[in-house]
Amino acid sequence: MSNVTFYISNLLEKMTSTDKDFRFMAANDLMMELQKDSIKLDEESERKIVAMLLKLLEDKNGEVQNLAVKCLGPLVGKVKECQVETMVDTLCSNMVSNKEQLRDISSMGLKTVIAELPPAPTGSNLTVNVCKKITSQLIGALGMQDDVSVQLEALDILSDMLGRLSAALTSFHQSILSSLLAQFISPRMAVRKRSIIALGHLVPSCSPALFTQLTEHLMSELSRRPPTANVRTYIQCLATVSRRGGHRIGEHLERIVPMVVKFCNVEDDELREFCFQAFEAFVSRCPKEMSSHIQTIIKLCLKYITYDPNYNYDADDDQDDGMDVENRDDEDQESDDEYSDDDDMSWKVRRSSVKCLEAIISSRRDLLVELYGSVGPTLVSRFKEREENVKTDIFLAFVALLKQTRDPHSPSLDTGAKEEPAVTLLKNQVPTIVKALHRQLKEKSMRCRQGCFSLLTEMANVLPGQLGEHIPALIPGIVYSLTDKSTSSNMKIDALAFLYVLLSTHNPEVFHPHIKVILPPVIHCIEDPFYKITSEALQVTQQIVKIIRPLDRPSSFDIKPYVMIVFTCTLKRLTAADIDQEVKERAIFCMGHILSHLGDQLGADLQPTLQIFLERLKNEITRLIAIKTLTLVASSPLKIDLKPILTDGIPILGSFLRKNQRALKLNTITALNVIVANYSDHFKPPMIESILMEVPGLIQESDMHISQVAITLITCMAKVCPNCLSKIGGTILPEVLNLVHSPLLQGGALNSILDFFQVLVATKANNMSYNDLLKALKGLFYEAKSFDTSAHKQPYYSVAKCIAALSAACPKEASRVVTNFIQEVKNPKSLESVRILGLLSLGEIGRFMNFEGHKELKGVIMDAFGSPNEEVKSAASFTLGNICVGNLGEYLPFMLKEIGSQPKRQYLLLHSLKEMISALSAESLKPHVENIWALLFKHCECEEEGTRNIVAECLGKLTLVDPSELLPRLKKQLTSGSPLSRSTVVTAVKFTIVDHPMPIDSLLKGCIGDFLRTLQDPDLNVRRVALVMFNSAAHNKPSLIRGLLSSLLPHLYNETQIRKDLVREVEMGPFKHTVDDGLDIRKAAFECMYTLLDSCLDCLDIFEFLNHVEEGLKDHYDIKMLTFIMLARLSKLCPGAVVQRLDRLVEPLKATCTTKVKAGSVKQEFEKQEELRRSAMRAVAALLSISEVEKSPVMADFANQIRSNSEMATIFESLQGDPLAGAVESMDTT
Repeated sequence: MSNVTFYISNLLEKMTSTDKDFRFMAANDLMMELQKDSIKLDEESERKIVAMLLKLLEDKNGEVQNLAVKCLGPLVGKVKECQVETMVDTLCSNMVSNKEQLRDISSMGLKTVIAELPPAPTGSNLTVNVCKKITSQLIGALGMQDDVSVQLEALDILSDMLGRLSAALTSFHQSILSSLLAQFISPRMAVRKRSIIALGHLVPSCSPALFTQLTEHLMSELSRRPPTANVRTYIQCLATVSRRGGHRIGEHLERIVPMVVKFCNVEDDELREFCFQAFEAFVSRCPKEMSSHIQTIIKLCLKYITYDPNYNYDADDDQDDGMDVENRDDEDQESDDEYSDDDDMSWKVRRSSVKCLEAIISSRRDLLVELYGSVGPTLVSRFKEREENVKTDIFLAFVALLKQTRDPHSPSLDTGAKEEPAVTLLKNQVPTIVKALHRQLKEKSMRCRQGCFSLLTEMANVLPGQLGEHIPALIPGIVYSLTDKSTSSNMKIDALAFLYVLLSTHNPEVFHPHIKVILPPVIHCIEDPFYKITSEALQVTQQIVKIIRPLDRPSSFDIKPYVMIVFTCTLKRLTAADIDQEVKERAIFCMGHILSHLGDQLGADLQPTLQIFLERLKNEITRLIAIKTLTLVASSPLKIDLKPILTDGIPILGSFLRKNQRALKLNTITALNVIVANYSDHFKPPMIESILMEVPGLIQESDMHISQVAITLITCMAKVCPNCLSKIGGTILPEVLNLVHSPLLQGGALNSILDFFQVLVATKANNMSYNDLLKALKGLFYEAKSFDTSAHKQPYYSVAKCIAALSAACPKEASRVVTNFIQEVKNPKSLESVRILGLLSLGEIGRFMNFEGHKELKGVIMDAFGSPNEEVKSAASFTLGNICVGNLGEYLPFMLKEIGSQPKRQYLLLHSLKEMISALSAESLKPHVENIWALLFKHCECEEEGTRNIVAECLGKLTLVDPSELLPRLKKQLTSGSPLSRSTVVTAVKFTIVDHPMPIDSLLKGCIGDFLRTLQDPDLNVRRVALVMFNSAAHNKPSLIRGLLSSLLPHLYNETQIRKDLVREVEMGPFKHTVDDGLDIRKAAFECMYTLLDSCLDCLDIFEFLNHVEEGLKDHYDIKMLTFIMLARLSKLCPGAVVQRLDRLVEPLKATCTTKVKAGSVKQEFEKQEELRRSAMRAVAALLSISEVEKSPVMADFANQIRSNSEMATIFESLQGDPLAGAVESMDTT
């Protein structure tokens, strides 16, 4: 006998003791033993334990019984199936016993067993068999009409089981449904309610046929006009079915809704409440199917939101007009007594109608303008509601309306977009809203005031700056909530949070008259013992400091009375050591604002405060916020005297640069930049040394942003501290040169290096003259005989820009260098890398230097156009265009002549023209527009698509020079008979749409519809480029196309269809290959659809959109990849709609994941299929993140299939930590 078996035998023996303490301790020890993973039981022990625990369920001691129940849970996973079935049989038979206590303890035991059963897919037969046993017994127990308590327990257990293990009970669904429906006519309300709950758990996983049977039964019962109590049950059930079954009820709503509308007119408040709850569920789950009924429901809601037959609001208004807060306390007491009518259920009707309105507001943003017209004013008029629960929901409904006005999915309104009509309507209602809330802010009810503040906070965010004239009406309410002795902590936090938003979103001047009223209660809150209140109050104080003395504008406000009040209370928190981290940080930052805005008023208090900052800088916990605060103080225009803390502070900041914490490094460099720029005269050599020794380690290509700010710092130091140049030349310059040769260098980092070189060469220091730096930059290209010209091109361009920057700073020496470069490019023996660098450098220098003296240069460049090396040709093209920028009079006519006379070099020459147009300002280009325009139009029908695209880009960028003249010319060209010409024009329009405001925007808005009409062009290629242009507009300036979407979307969706007439077979020797000429246009259409998801989601009919996504899931490889990403994005943006279509979306995903490549296929086929699978799995992972998806039988089945297939399970698990799974949101398809 093993040790475990012996030990358990001992415990079982003690359980038979007559002493209840022995039995209790033995049961407790057994439970501890069973919870160990390592325990292994033989068959005899299993049988004995099960028998003993079942016996203990009948123990006379309640504590022993409870422990026996707890032991059943861990036992389920430790014993064989036959023993679990024995447990279940005994528990089920005990449940219908005559002894009430045994019944209760057995039902608890059953619930414990159900909770521990493994889910159906992993639990194989055990779960299924046990569930079947329990279910058959429970259905029998439900038939015991004489004992309600048994029925209630059976319904509870059934709910638990259906909630966890519904999939294992599929064969019993029909009999469970019949048993539950039979309980709907029970005389006991508790039985009816629990039956509805159990039914709610059955609905998500039942078959469509069963769901239809259930809804048909409910409708037929309702149509028979049963007693009101039964009607309530059926309507409550409909609401539950809709909530749990979601979209499945959609197809039955045409018959259900009119029926429920009729019951709203029955004089029964509880029934009306259930009707509105049903409407709320219908609207939330099936917004599209409810469209035709929305107006009826809104009317009903507006009718019953004011339904209060037992109260006269008019009398209350009259009395209340001149009443202050104190007087109303007694009055409220009287009114509560007078109207405390327990039978008054009308408030439930009002609350359910408000919740229904909230559901409509949240799901139908398309009705926003209409809702502001009808629902908004009614909600505002009901702010006076007497019942607190209802009033809270009214505030929540109005907040939902405000949130829809500031819709998170619609783009931030790009420039050129008009103010939304809903925002205009809201602005008009602001005075009424504030007037209604003014009284509510003085109510003694805290929930009411918190509702007011959440509403006002949302409104201040939606309409920044629009509450200015109403500040006098809002201040008393804020002060009351901050000073009232009975105010809770949450109330104060909400009031301070609103005050912060108000101060942040309005002009300082509007608050100046109220500072003396606002400041004392805020200061009082800083001293509050609760850290969250202190933290919020410090944030508000920080904002008040910015308001009483704004640094960006002159202010006549007298700050003297407030300086010391604000300073003293903040200092108290700043010096306290034993406070919460959040308060420490807020106190430091608040004091930073005080020094930055009021430092010149502090006198002798300034230096001790700066010493405290120095201490905080030394503390690891507060150093980051201390650095940010120091940056703020150092950049203040008041020129605060920081000299006393710089000697100690700078070395500390220098030491942070070697810490392995990115945020700390970045903020430290930013702080040093500001300090070096503003306080350089206080810098001593050791301080400079402590910074410079850390900089080389920061300049690395692995973190370009830190490199950029570090180079900006040393540039700044080189300007203001010439004595640090030797250090820069010795250790930092080599790191900068390494970075210049990095293929990753571009943008801000490159610009910072250009500034650095210009500052360096201007200092004329030793070893850093023009020639020294030039040699260091070019060295790599000259020394490396094996320099790989096929390597990345970026280092060439970076070095050329650096050489040009040096030449701009030293124009006298530049002429000689230009001559050298020309000779190197001419010399046939020069390395290719030297020629490429020479050409690019000439181009960069040519942008600002006059090349009149270098007559041979044109010939040298034209010779380079004939080089066999493509990189040399490309560099020559770049050079010619850039030289044109600085030598327009001489080089532009030459270039235009060459374009006309050199058809073989046309593509390269047009590239040069594009470089020139991109770089020149509109003023410089204007005199030459006509010549260039005429030349470009000669080539807009070129057969070569690459050339046409360059022509289109030139035309587009040229149009930006004089849009009022040139845009109509482009439009006129749309009528051209040549499809090639039309495609060039449409592509040109794409290049006029850029992501920042331009003068052309207003003109484009008026005529973009004409260009987009090419979506109906008979030519396939014209339609494709029109889609690309549409995509560009949707991405960069959605306001251009938002108003046209209703007419454009049908044509866009039309292009997503597979057209058989565009699919052809090509014979390649013995093989036949299928070519789909419509693939590119379908790709363009789907890319455009994806962009619309981000920029115009609120303008799309999402169900129509999903129809086409669904088709795309069955299309070609490229389209599938796109639609998988779209599906993942849709899962986050509109999960409700995706859930409604789930059954149709899962099939193509399943097909992709289970498809196998033919055995003899090439390697690429296997790789493509693998990538498709991974992409489909990402979409599945996104779908599974929607909370309701697992309840779908189809999805549950597919999820089980993935888990049970090792190959699919491996892919799925590998994606759980895959950053791409989250990156689906940011695919740029422009």
